[in-house]
Amino acid sequence: MHEFNQAKSDAFVGKMTDIVNHAALALMTSIGRQTGLLEVMAVLPPSTSADIALAAGLQERYVREWLGAMVTGGIVEYEAGTAEYVLPPEYRATLTNAGGFRNLARVTQFIPLLADVEEDVVESFRNGGGVPYAKYPRFQAVMAEASSLRFDDLLVDRIVPLTGMVPDLERGIEVLEIGCGKGHAINLLAQAFPRSRYRGYDISDDGIVAARAEAATLGNTNASFAVRDVATLNEPRRYDLITAFDVIHDQVRPAAVLDRVADALAPGGTFLMVDVRASSDLHENIPHPFGPFLYGISTMHCLTVSLALDGAGLGAVWGEQKALAMLNAAGFGTVDVRSLAEDPFNSYYVARHGV
Repeated sequence: MHEFNQAKSDAFVGKMTDIVNHAALALMTSIGRQTGLLEVMAVLPPSTSADIALAAGLQERYVREWLGAMVTGGIVEYEAGTAEYVLPPEYRATLTNAGGFRNLARVTQFIPLLADVEEDVVESFRNGGGVPYAKYPRFQAVMAEASSLRFDDLLVDRIVPLTGMVPDLERGIEVLEIGCGKGHAINLLAQAFPRSRYRGYDISDDGIVAARAEAATLGNTNASFAVRDVATLNEPRRYDLITAFDVIHDQVRPAAVLDRVADALAPGGTFLMVDVRASSDLHENIPHPFGPFLYGISTMHCLTVSLALDGAGLGAVWGEQKALAMLNAAGFGTVDVRSLAEDPFNSYYVARHGV
């Protein structure tokens, strides 16, 4: 019989108190991101709530209450004598665009977004099935914002070199991105390596419209985009490089997608699959710094959008072991798993045919 441990119980009360407070802070940080308050405070000297509201073009009463949460949460500092607030310079890279891909305030936006479908997910717990992608109207925009910062910071100089294909891209090759979203990665590559030809596929009409608009603005005549279910891709031996950024684990039929990708690669071609860095075994993820977040976002989005269509339901934390097994089953005999110090969220799988 398990003996009740009062100290353990008391400590857990403290932990739950932290969880409730931190959940509220996640919402407040998301609001700070969306309203521009964090960016404004990053360039202001110590200021009153009225001055901060004026600079941000917002209502002072709301700003003052938001500041109360941020001060008591230890994010904003407050001087009672002057009633002035300041965002410490040590925090600015983590909370604003000055930090580029290190900006974690952008990630907090997923919390209210996912809360919108809480009732639907609860219903799926009870009755099975899932929540369709159409129930997440803001997801692509928030995801695009997060990934765009990573692409701007890392894609050309750090990610592409992992494939060993920089000389090929400079010479001119055929490139496909599956699940391209708003197409920012393709458009960056089209600018950096103009002799190559690029195509992006996604199931979202809005995403493809945005991708085409960006390509037109940039004058990327070497990039095209189309609405396509990549599980039905039938373009054998066409592409020298295919990329998939945080896409495969969401798929209804991920094994079929990987088979189609393998078939679409030209001889000697490369598949760059970027996906969540984790283990397929739960016990190995216990020390993961983003473990609860990853399993949480998987429950609330990645898993359920697949199950909504009676899919495989891989989930975001499918893990390296499962990923390697599925790549091998699709015919990728050579898979090199790489990582970047600047990107703790993802593993970079460089996959090729053969032994």
